[in-house]
Amino acid sequence: MYAIVEIAGQQFKVAKDQKVYVHRLQEEEGSNVTFDNVLLLEDGSNITIGAPAIDGAAVEAKVIKHLKGDKVIVFKKKRRKGYKVRNGHRQYLTELVIESIVTSGAKKSTPKKEAAPKKDAPKKEVEVKAEAPKKAAPKKATAADDLKKVEGIGPKIAETLAEAGITTFAELAKTDATKIAEIIADVRGNHVTDTWPAQAKLAAEGKWDELKKWQDELDGGKPA
Repeated sequence: MYAIVEIAGQQFKVAKDQKVYVHRLQEEEGSNVTFDNVLLLEDGSNITIGAPAIDGAAVEAKVIKHLKGDKVIVFKKKRRKGYKVRNGHRQYLTELVIESIVTSGAKKSTPKKEAAPKKDAPKKEVEVKAEAPKKAAPKKATAADDLKKVEGIGPKIAETLAEAGITTFAELAKTDATKIAEIIADVRGNHVTDTWPAQAKLAAEGKWDELKKWQDELDGGKPA
């Protein structure tokens, strides 16, 4: 018996006790996860195809560990231009082991229904209706910031930070400089990350003049 399931934006053909490597998940090592976006199930001669997903079907797995994939070398060259660039990249991955495939009965998360207002409290009902538009307003997705505005961060480093889940100045400001150095360890070059969180904090607070004045005194993110 096998299933085709979508995990972290990718489709995998999985069976019980199979190990699968997927894009980095947020779950901790040793925790159990359930994926309910099952597109196809095969059980002997019976094949069930979803439209697009199969209702009630799910794949249950356990997080074994988080790791990095094999290094991929990217080499770029332009003829007669003297241009050569060599970069390495290692993808952040999560190792899963498939524990079971549920064909029916899996519970999918459904939005909670709002409780009906009490008839004996008309004043409270009016207050709830007045506040409802504010609560129902959808949250705006956080737009990614241009991290290259931080002195010392180039396109490759910005891309590597984004793959690690750091896409805004606020997120970069909360990240320890040592942790940042570990994330970009595979990016070619000698990078000093000591001032990056502080620079990102000024950018997040909109203090561009103060940031520009400080950056004029820096060289590649470190004091000149």
